[in-house]
Amino acid sequence: MPEIVVTNGSAVSLSKLKPVSIEEFEKTCVDRCSSGKRLSALLVLPAPKERTFLLAAVIADDPAHSLSLISTALVEGGSYPSLTGRIPQAQAFEREIYEDHGLKPEGHPWLKPLRRHSGSNGSSHPFFPVSGESVHEVAVGPVHAGIIEPGHFRFQCHGEEIFHLEIQLGYQHRGAEKLLLSSLPARRAVIAESIAGDTVIGHGTAYCMAVESLSDTVVPKRGNAIRAIALELERVSNHVGDLGALCNDVGFLPGAAYFGRLRGEFLNVLMEMSGNRYGRGLLVPGGVRFDIDDAMGTRIIQRLQKAETDL
Repeated sequence: MPEIVVTNGSAVSLSKLKPVSIEEFEKTCVDRCSSGKRLSALLVLPAPKERTFLLAAVIADDPAHSLSLISTALVEGGSYPSLTGRIPQAQAFEREIYEDHGLKPEGHPWLKPLRRHSGSNGSSHPFFPVSGESVHEVAVGPVHAGIIEPGHFRFQCHGEEIFHLEIQLGYQHRGAEKLLLSSLPARRAVIAESIAGDTVIGHGTAYCMAVESLSDTVVPKRGNAIRAIALELERVSNHVGDLGALCNDVGFLPGAAYFGRLRGEFLNVLMEMSGNRYGRGLLVPGGVRFDIDDAMGTRIIQRLQKAETDL
């Protein structure tokens, strides 16, 4: 097999990632995804030779709980056959790779900037147009009434039917990857937690797992269990919040208020566990900062049972 098979949270030396030809890389990725696996990531890694990159694919096999890693070598400013036509989930990865590294996916159907754009007001962005009788265009943002990240939404509509939606992001691109590389080690967990305000536990867990795998650190079972509880609380609070947002979008304000209150119940459990409603500071490489004693565990179960009934 041309790829390396690993499990989530394990480290692999770059020296073990042997590049294959671009033809074999393309065929392997397509074959694996056609057989029910999925492209989890497509990214660029540094290569041993100067002015050379490794184009690497991470392919997930969910039933087997495994990840396959495969790579091919590309020269600076080079190109490769686009995977998007046969693996649709590659489209945004390939746009980002071209935007950040100048490696062109030949044959990509829509190679537009993913984040960076020349006009701050979107006027120079080549939005996809739809024409025809009674077709109208609705522009929303980038400044919104809520606290979500700025983003410009361009709808192509025909009455109530939406033919096409294009989203233009990048207004708050902060370069988190470069911050992680240039910051002191004690600061990096805080940066990871700040990537997205509603995914503190998700990004914090990913950061901790990366550090732990690179340092061969084994997390105690109890620490993993508390992380799992925090992840579920974050996931459920976000889903409940989205139910409220759906109510708000159709003008059903009682539902929006109800789900908004209910979302707070799950966040308040996170606050009892960590001292912060979003779980900031709970996770550390090696485990968690705070334990759950029997009394707290009983209170959490009671609160979640009531919240389940309310939901």
